[in-house]
Amino acid sequence: MLGNLINSDQFCTSCGEACDHCRQGRKSYSGFLTEIHELPADLPEFVEEPEEYLPADLKPCDLLLAMDLHPDLFAGLPTVAKKAHAKGVIAPVENPKLAPAGLVRQVAEKLQNEGIEYTFPKPFCSLEKTGQPVIDRFVEMGFGKPKIEIILDNEEITTARVIRDAPCGCTWFVARKLVYTEAADFKETVSSAHHAYPCTASMDNDPEIGDTILHKAGYIVRESVDSALDNAQKENANAR
Repeated sequence: MLGNLINSDQFCTSCGEACDHCRQGRKSYSGFLTEIHELPADLPEFVEEPEEYLPADLKPCDLLLAMDLHPDLFAGLPTVAKKAHAKGVIAPVENPKLAPAGLVRQVAEKLQNEGIEYTFPKPFCSLEKTGQPVIDRFVEMGFGKPKIEIILDNEEITTARVIRDAPCGCTWFVARKLVYTEAADFKETVSSAHHAYPCTASMDNDPEIGDTILHKAGYIVRESVDSALDNAQKENANAR
């Protein structure tokens, strides 16, 4: 997510030597970041003193993005958000072991009591507008549930333009792989591209959705392409 926000030259390398720098014209939001706090990767199974790892003094911010937190640290999100004077919290659930449903409900209740906007998209690329101004502004910046615009020429995809990108950046890669392919083959094209990209969602089964979160992410991007193709085909039909 961080690399996608910044949009550095080295963020997306999935195309390798075939890279045509398709993301060059996309805006960088590095100037919007107030602070980045990284946590150790080797935390113990049980964190008895979460405050030892959580940031004690964050700069004031409008929106707090929290990803892949240890469950004991996830529980401390309301405290961190309050200290940072955050107006909203986005904490995607991409690993069911890190954020079980009961814990998410507890954190949501505490944030609500503090008057802080919140959402826990599962996966991150399922994020849509919620009616909460701060969170909706993030979606308007172009991050969340993928949205693509496609142009067809005799059922061949000639253009695939990213309107809204999955937070991990996958949508740009999928769009690039769609160009000059047949519309009828889009499911195979999308599936191949999604599996080739380093999706941040877990392969562990999630009891709440009855599938892996990774699979759900794949379905989401496939549905977005299906919708874009449907719109393109309707436009072509109306133009005749």
